[in-house]
Order: sequence, then C-alpha cells, then structure tokens
Amino acid sequence: MASRLLSNALQTNVKLTKQFVRPLATAAKQASAIRITHLANGLTVATDEKPSTSATVGVWIEAGSRQETAKTNGAANLLEQIAVQGQAKKFEKIGGILDAKTGREVTSFSAKILGSKVNESIELLADLIQNTKIDASAVDKQRQAVLKQQLAAEYDYDAVVFDHLYATAFQGSSFSRPVAGIKETVEQLTVDDLAAFQKENYSADRMVLVGSGAVNHDELVRLAESKFGSLTSTSISSQQKPTFTGSEIRIRDDVLPQARIALAVEGAPYLSNDYFKLLIMQAVIGAYDRNLGGAPNLSSKLSTVTHGNHLANSFASFTKGYKDTGLWGMYFVTENKDQIDDFVHFLQKEWNRLSTSVTVAEIERAKQQIKASWLLNNDSTCTVAQEIGTQVLATGKYLDAGELKATIDKITADDVRKAAYRYIWDQEIAVVGHGPVECLTDFGRVRGNMAYNRF
Repeated sequence: MASRLLSNALQTNVKLTKQFVRPLATAAKQASAIRITHLANGLTVATDEKPSTSATVGVWIEAGSRQETAKTNGAANLLEQIAVQGQAKKFEKIGGILDAKTGREVTSFSAKILGSKVNESIELLADLIQNTKIDASAVDKQRQAVLKQQLAAEYDYDAVVFDHLYATAFQGSSFSRPVAGIKETVEQLTVDDLAAFQKENYSADRMVLVGSGAVNHDELVRLAESKFGSLTSTSISSQQKPTFTGSEIRIRDDVLPQARIALAVEGAPYLSNDYFKLLIMQAVIGAYDRNLGGAPNLSSKLSTVTHGNHLANSFASFTKGYKDTGLWGMYFVTENKDQIDDFVHFLQKEWNRLSTSVTVAEIERAKQQIKASWLLNNDSTCTVAQEIGTQVLATGKYLDAGELKATIDKITADDVRKAAYRYIWDQEIAVVGHGPVECLTDFGRVRGNMAYNRF
C-alpha cells in the first residue's frame, strides 16, 4: 500500500563524517545503580545489577533504516533477520529466548536467560554480530521472508498509517523510509550491499552491550573486552536533521469499516528538556478506548467529549523522540465516519488550549501518570535493558528513577504552556487518513485551525 510519495522518499543519500573514538577504557560517572564503562575500541558496556535468578543481555546498535541509502532501504531489517537465522536455536539450547528488533535508528539483539548462562549468551551474541555468514543462499531465503512480511503489513492498517506519516512528515530524507523497505529495494539488495552496511554500521563506537538482572558489571566488561575487542570504530553515517513538512496523505477506501487517522507536529529529540514537556502534554490530552469499563470516567476532557458524542472508537496521543527530532500528535480509529471532522475540531481545540488555559491540576495529574507509567513499565529485566540500550545510544547516559522524578517534578504549568506555544501553536502539521475518510477535515482548514482565535 506504499503511496507514490512513500516510494519517492527513497531518493536521498546519506553523507559520511568521522566520529571521535575514545582512546582509553574509562568508567563513566553515574549517580544511579547503572554502571557504564567505555572500552578502548569505543564499545560501551552498561549494566543494571539486581538480585535475580534471570538476566537480559543484549547489544543495541545505531543501525536502522535511517542509516540506509535510497538504494539499500530495507538493508538493516534484512541483515537482522539473516543474523538471527540459526542463532535462535543456539539460545534455546541454553534455555534462553532471543529477541531482535530493527527500528528507524536502532537494531537490537537481546536474550532473556538464567543468570548462570550470561557468559554463554555473550559468546553467542558476539558470534551473531561478528561472524554472521552473509551469502547468496541466506540473503535469498530471508529476502522472501521479508517480502512476505511486507505483504502482511499491508493489512496492518495502524502500521500503514504511521509509515505514511513518516513519509509525508519527513519528505526527501532517510528518516521517511519504511523500516522493512519496499518491494523494489528489497528485491535488489545484494550480498555486497548487506556486507557494506554491516561493516559501516556494526562498529564498536555504535554499540552498547547491556546487562540487566543477575549480571556482574566487571565480569561483563571482561567478557566484552574478550569477545568484542576485535571490533573497530569506523567512519559513520551522519544524517542532517530531517526537515518537517506540513503535508497530507489520504488513502481513501470506503469499503473498510473504520477510518484510521494520524495528525502530528514536529516533536523534540529523545530525552531533551522539551521531550518531557511534550510527554506531559501527551498525558493531558490522554488516551481513550470505548471498550474499557472506565472509559466514561477518564480525566481527559477530549475523552469526555468523544465518549458523549460517540466520535471515535479509540484514540491515543503519542510522543516519539529520536536523536535530533521527533513527532508529537494523535492517532484515532473511528467507525463514525460522518463525524471525523467533529473529532478533529475538538482535538485541535484541546491542542491549542495547552498553550493558553491548561490548568495546574491537569499538569500535576499528568506528571503523576508519566512517573507511574515509566516506573511500572520498567518492572522486568527485558524492559530495563531496552531502556538502557536506547538511552545510552541516544544520550550517552541513563536516566534513573530519581533523575526522572526530579526532571518531571520541576516542570511547571507555565513551562508546558510555553512548550505548547513553541511546538503546536500555528505550527505545520502532517496528516494521514486511511479508510473511509471522506469527512476528514480539509487540510487547509486543519492547518488554519492550528491557531484558533485566542480571544
């Protein structure tokens, strides 16, 4: 279901620059229980030691679809699948579960194992990352798997909407490309393309080895030096900050029973000061699902209006942060196709209210929700390892519970209003509609309503 714009987004090349490599292995200062060590070759080791019988160990790599060229779109995803091929059974033999993911900026390989199997897991991860056999047979086999994945994704309408949202919001940049690539690029990827992508991006200075749970930091550092010591740091892809483009894509299909719509403005970089203000704004707008028992009693004003007038089946405000940019917006699903315009109207009124009359009580409630959600989501070694790997890659440090609480607590209602004025009021907006979207508000009016009359 890739639109012409989605295909045309594959016309941008990535420039190369050199990255500074740390010459010595030094332990970074960290106020929390998280310990971080930088090895001489540039590899970072980060651990969260906790009394447990299990552990999660993994490698997070700054290698996603954003690092691809127009020709190699889909390479990161295909390479990940080739690397995992055959390795999952090795982890099963030691009682572990291997998980691999590819995103726009990061590829990760992690394993949930017993604490007694950490050493063996690190050996398997090192072998997976450094000794994956990229030959014609493996490429052709996994290429077919990816093409099937793409066909299946055409019916994952949520994913379709967000792929097009990135395509229209970040037109002409590598950031706009779908993670799985498109059929035309995946079919043309060669062994040499994948080998070159791996050599350029699977380098020590772009990796974080993470351990959470029943791990020992010093032992993990020793294993990293032994098993990953031969990795070198290389010249890396350095992308310019993508330009956000106010624009719209409509994929109208009146046969579908529900319309799916996303609206977004440009957000803030991951874990920046403004990122947390946008999280609070997201919590104020809230989320809603009519199938939940408490749906009529949610604190969000938009939820009250939506439920009382049956404007949507569900909606969720979202904040997506990356190294130098982000997306902030709303995604909603509705079978009430004749009142899509009404939902958009009330949504934009709530957005604009964030910069004018949002109350202290709403801000304080949102802050409590964010802190609770963050802490409750980090209740397993897998999610903690994911947070550590993502945060350390993006910022070089990990925000522990105390730092998170302090960061959120010091944000005031005035801070939120100023951030809303900066990111939402009279700003460009990207819109994607999929399904029976005849009554989706005209784009010109949506853009005009980003600045309702304040008086």
